[in-house]
Amino acid sequence: MKENTENQKQWKKIYLLGGVAAFIVFGLTLSDIIIGSMTSGDLTLLPQTAIEHFEEFRDSWFMGLYHLDMLNVLHSAAMIPVFFALCAIHREIKPAASSIALIVSLVATTIFITTNTALPMLQLSGKYYSAISETQRILYAAAGEALLVRGEHGTPGVFFGFFLLTLSNLFISFVMLNTGIFKKVVGYLGIFGNFSLLIYIFLVTFLPGIKSIAVIIAAPGGILVLLWYLIVAIKLTNVGLNKI
Repeated sequence: MKENTENQKQWKKIYLLGGVAAFIVFGLTLSDIIIGSMTSGDLTLLPQTAIEHFEEFRDSWFMGLYHLDMLNVLHSAAMIPVFFALCAIHREIKPAASSIALIVSLVATTIFITTNTALPMLQLSGKYYSAISETQRILYAAAGEALLVRGEHGTPGVFFGFFLLTLSNLFISFVMLNTGIFKKVVGYLGIFGNFSLLIYIFLVTFLPGIKSIAVIIAAPGGILVLLWYLIVAIKLTNVGLNKI
């Protein structure tokens, strides 16, 4: 009996950690929406070349990092304890499905973080403007272009990271259905919201000419996912604090 009680305490710590992390994810997602709205959200206005990114870093290091998906890096890292908690809370009802969602999330986070170019581009920007010759600037600009090919927003280089991150959210949303732990509406919020974001990812990656339309499609999905994060955060925190 004592062992069971101790196990329950450990599980509750995982739920509580996941709940706190989900609140962080909610805050990051809300910040992303607000910042995107304040900067018009038009993807065609983003810096297109390495030098344009360097210029943005010179004017605002924060916006430079933001436009190279640094918020999404923090978001993906914060989702790790959330998925551990969601996997744990579904371990007795749907152990295989929840475990698959966790594994996809871990793989996606690894890909996304290792391919992100925000910090390397920030470093290159500093070197570019401190260079003492035009030859050095050309070399730094070329290095920046190489990084952008690997990890610029809306390019094939970051597609798999974004795709798998969103797919893991979609998968765990299906897991939530018919388990009795979350209400069905929570699962449907996650399904419709993340499916909308999947469409957005495909459009901006493979049909860059309609980026403005892609943003319009993604907007409702972003709101649904934001609400989904909030509900998940509240539920995991309440379970962790034994307020079921």
